[in-house]
Amino acid sequence: MTGMLASVRNLEEANLVYGGGVDSIDLKEPLQGALGAVPLNEIHYIVDELWEKCVISATVGDLPADADAIEDKVMQTAETGVDYVKVGMFSDRHIEECLPKLVHCANKGIAIIAVFFADMDFDTDHALQTAKQAHLKGVMLDTARKGAGCLLQHKNILQLEYFVNRAKQNDLLTGLAGSLTIDDIPAVSKANADYIGFRTALCANKKRTSHLDHKAIEQIRNSIPYPNEYHQKLA
Repeated sequence: MTGMLASVRNLEEANLVYGGGVDSIDLKEPLQGALGAVPLNEIHYIVDELWEKCVISATVGDLPADADAIEDKVMQTAETGVDYVKVGMFSDRHIEECLPKLVHCANKGIAIIAVFFADMDFDTDHALQTAKQAHLKGVMLDTARKGAGCLLQHKNILQLEYFVNRAKQNDLLTGLAGSLTIDDIPAVSKANADYIGFRTALCANKKRTSHLDHKAIEQIRNSIPYPNEYHQKLA
């Protein structure tokens, strides 16, 4: 089953995508970078409103490769009550020095998603094995340089399938994102990730920093089978 993930920046947008039937809400501030952090007080508002209704994740920001600073931010974000905390692996140093140390947070019961980037070179097998050893909950493949091409311009479907399959072999949840459009859904869906993520395609004028458009949300939602419909088709 592949679900729909929508990235939002505030409670108004969170309620809009929840009403549109998304499977997972991801809290991210597009004005602050690829994984810009939403203010902690805003995350609290959203969790208080929707925590029993929808899966919620939140990013910790585009942080440098400082393991202690990342760990502190993960702890602060987790205290808001989100289901998952997402941490960007922006460099080899992030993967080699910071990713292994996330085990300290994971062992405290925090469900962490490591975000890798298709427009940056990294060793897939090594990265996923390190994520497993750190007891992370899942991984996501995204793009870091917004406006420099969508996910499918950096990785072909075979590479996406390899990422997803290897992650699942390591018992990790999987997600794919990166300026994807409605036309990309049939191809990306072939990788069978747990989630496909969207922001730009949901916005007015397809600009990721703009406000969300309910018609765009509806169009994307209708292009991905609902979980219950998926199971009914399998029955």
